[in-house]
Amino acid sequence: MTTADSAGRPGPADTREPWQWDEATWRGHVGAVRAGRSLLPAAWPGGARAAVALSFDSDHETIPLRDGETRPGKLSQGEYGSRVAAPRILRLLAERGLPATFFMPAVSALLHPEEVRAYVDAGHEVALHGWIHERNMTLAPADERELALRAADTLERLSGTRPVGLRTPSWDFSDHTLAISRELGLLYDSSLMADDDPYEILAAGEPTGMVEIPVEWIRDDAPYFTMDRHTSSRPYTPPRGVLTIWRDEFDQAVEEGGVFQLTLHPHVIGHRSRITVLRELLDHIAEFDVWYATHAQLAQYVAKDGQNGRKG
Repeated sequence: MTTADSAGRPGPADTREPWQWDEATWRGHVGAVRAGRSLLPAAWPGGARAAVALSFDSDHETIPLRDGETRPGKLSQGEYGSRVAAPRILRLLAERGLPATFFMPAVSALLHPEEVRAYVDAGHEVALHGWIHERNMTLAPADERELALRAADTLERLSGTRPVGLRTPSWDFSDHTLAISRELGLLYDSSLMADDDPYEILAAGEPTGMVEIPVEWIRDDAPYFTMDRHTSSRPYTPPRGVLTIWRDEFDQAVEEGGVFQLTLHPHVIGHRSRITVLRELLDHIAEFDVWYATHAQLAQYVAKDGQNGRKG
């Protein structure tokens, strides 16, 4: 646990219990990284009723590797993501002519460089998702920084483009993640949850110019579908039950003229019964006039045109 100085920067370890903190301490924690002004624009391109941002976290083998799990069984679950699911997803996106953002750990990209090229060749965005899906909150600041820089260099080499956005592995946003992201010159982050729609990130109360494209576990496939027989992780909602949740999230985004952002994982959503749900969701979305954008395109648009946001 850390404390914070008057500017909200993390300080030395604080051994006090939270109930022992003074007001400056708990305000420092709360204020270190905060949601600033809304970047919801007055209108979407072409007069669209909502923006839709599809994303896929191509974790593949890095989930077990991150935990030191090297046995074939767990690794094969990740291999499915690249061998079967990613091509299946790319075919579906190509059929519909839809763009997406693929957040990819660098180790996953190194294991599957042809997959990175397939994303790029199809016009999709490749963005940062850690080195080996590490848990940022367990790392020393220097290690988090070194892995982030190494991952950015790796994705640039494999994709041909320097990444402009980050989704932290497991949305694990440490006290140092924002400073590292700003050092990398990133346009946006997609790991925080302070709104339904994009906003500007504040650092200790000061605007950063960095766009947040918020995520939420409600709009993530992993909580509904992950299975691990050695833990309590079990699928608890039928696929079409999840379809109902996501459809309702989208419908409300249309009603509010906002953003429908979805986080998916090839090794999770790419199975036959689940890709069917994604296909049916896209069928539903096709009934409305929406603007599909990569996360980078969305961030660029709201950074430029979100000055006259519709809410404070």
